[in-house]
Amino acid sequence: MTAERRLLQAVIALACLVPILTGLYGVLRGPVMAGLRDGPVNLDSHFRYLSGIFLMLGFAFASTIPRIERRGARFRLLGAMVVMGGLSRALSWAAVGAPGWEHRLGLIMELIVVPLLMLWQARVERAARNQGAAAAG
Repeated sequence: MTAERRLLQAVIALACLVPILTGLYGVLRGPVMAGLRDGPVNLDSHFRYLSGIFLMLGFAFASTIPRIERRGARFRLLGAMVVMGGLSRALSWAAVGAPGWEHRLGLIMELIVVPLLMLWQARVERAARNQGAAAAG
């Protein structure tokens, strides 16, 4: 196991805490998490639903950690989901105004950190494939 692979695994494990903890908090608290009290029932239902998806996204990313060098397709799909969410959040910013600081941090994670992690995972995957080919040849 290479040091770069272990470092990537550790960084992904830390990054997974964001959707897992935030998603769980949203599932348990609903829109109160965002400072909205006594909102419509449909808003509460939708907020908790999306929080559940966010929670599962964190678990899905965590599932790639043990064999990160072989989970490129899954990692890219999950990363694309996060980037699409970030683009949607950026559309909200453009359409209705700047969100609070926590959502701005989310944008950084969604549009900068996750794409960089995707590139890093691809590098580790390529290195593992090249190492395997060299060992076989």
